[in-house]
Amino acid sequence: MMLSALTAMAQVDSIFNGLTYNVEASGNLSDGKFAPLWFSSGRFGLSSVEPNSGYVRAGIRRSADCDSLHTWRFGYGLDVAVPVNFTSDFVLQQLYGTVQYKFAQLTLGTKEIDQEMLNRELSSGAMSLSNNARPIPQVRLEIPEFLPLHFTDDWVGIKGHIAYGWYTDNRWQRNFTNKQSLFSQDSHFHSKAAFIRIGRDDLCPFSATFGLQMSCQFGGTGYNIADRSDDCNMLTDVELGDGLKSYWYALIPGGHDVNDGNYGNVQGNQNGNWYFDMKFQGRGWSVRTYAEHFFEDHSQLFVQYAWKDMLWGVELKLPKNKYVSRFVAEYLNTRDQTGGLYHDRSDVVPLQISGRDDYYNHHTFGAWQHWGQAQGNPLLLSPIYNVANRQLYFYFNRVSAVHIGLNGEPTDELHYRLLFSNLRTWGTYDQPTLSPIDQNYLLAELTYNPNKYKGWSATLGYGLNNGDLIGNSNGVSFTIRKTGILR
Repeated sequence: MMLSALTAMAQVDSIFNGLTYNVEASGNLSDGKFAPLWFSSGRFGLSSVEPNSGYVRAGIRRSADCDSLHTWRFGYGLDVAVPVNFTSDFVLQQLYGTVQYKFAQLTLGTKEIDQEMLNRELSSGAMSLSNNARPIPQVRLEIPEFLPLHFTDDWVGIKGHIAYGWYTDNRWQRNFTNKQSLFSQDSHFHSKAAFIRIGRDDLCPFSATFGLQMSCQFGGTGYNIADRSDDCNMLTDVELGDGLKSYWYALIPGGHDVNDGNYGNVQGNQNGNWYFDMKFQGRGWSVRTYAEHFFEDHSQLFVQYAWKDMLWGVELKLPKNKYVSRFVAEYLNTRDQTGGLYHDRSDVVPLQISGRDDYYNHHTFGAWQHWGQAQGNPLLLSPIYNVANRQLYFYFNRVSAVHIGLNGEPTDELHYRLLFSNLRTWGTYDQPTLSPIDQNYLLAELTYNPNKYKGWSATLGYGLNNGDLIGNSNGVSFTIRKTGILR
């Protein structure tokens, strides 16, 4: 009995080992109507589109990897920020607990979860779920790393997840729309993914990965929801479904929305993407080509229609040198959206054409966003920029864009990052632009990690917007942070 008590005390004590802390202060100044886009995007929503903003931030974290020698592993984190000129005056960025048993991991709470498969620092962003918006509190069960299947002699590995969560931007939606246009309250979140990797790095330089990720916003209450007949009737205070059946329809798409009428689709704001990549790995270097195909509902889920809208990319890891460590180039096209024609089957014309997908927009929930920022790729301009009409809507979702990112370590104390995006947009099918609109975005960052002062770092950034979409802007940012081990 005494031995059991001592073992329990040791286990409780060990969950504080490996506890780390971070504190940081950040600010940016710019001269345009909006801050440079890459100051505001790809930062898990801890940012602002205001030309001048900043925050102070503090957190503690314990990784489950601290228990790598144990079957059961535990982790947790707390991360808060007090900002200036943000969408809120206090940000609970992360608060979570993690339990891992062998290869399976359960996370409860709000945690920054990296986009699947794409480079966190250099990519423009995944199509369905990226690093762009604030994290959503959720219950997430997953295999976080590829699990080799021994019956294939470890040539095949699998990973995936399933999660349910809750949106936290009720007050922001009410304030942003002034309750005069489409918005939702208390809606829920669901995502799931499965990936398969074929290859063994120790035996073969080639490997390939493919998979499917799906996401959904569902439930809660909708306000100012228009009838699909476009007869100007407005439905208000409409329950969008919160029972077990709605959770099932989020998992296995089915049912219909409240204003679908005779042309029911599926319940909730459903979307997702297919993912494919091929990788060749050499001694100290590798090259990977990848593609993401985005879809909404069913129209582009399979190959009934041509897959013209894709995010194509190549990532090159170079041998150790002073100039470039990694290079990413991406091409994004969302112009097709299954074509510009939509037609429901009728007695007169018994043919259904499921076009005009209207990416990231939804007739019940408004937009695929959280706290104003796109949950997917930020090059489809987020609703938070709609300060003129206060609409939860993506007005520029038909785009063609080229994106380049690179980083490197000139010395063991310096790290840099460069991002450049060239964008052309045609608006949406419902609200097209009179002519294409061009916009350029640039980010240059340099981080100094002094060897003499362990745990300290300082980052200086320059950002630029140039074009007619959100105007011109030049800005500088500065961040200073301190990290260390508490125990």
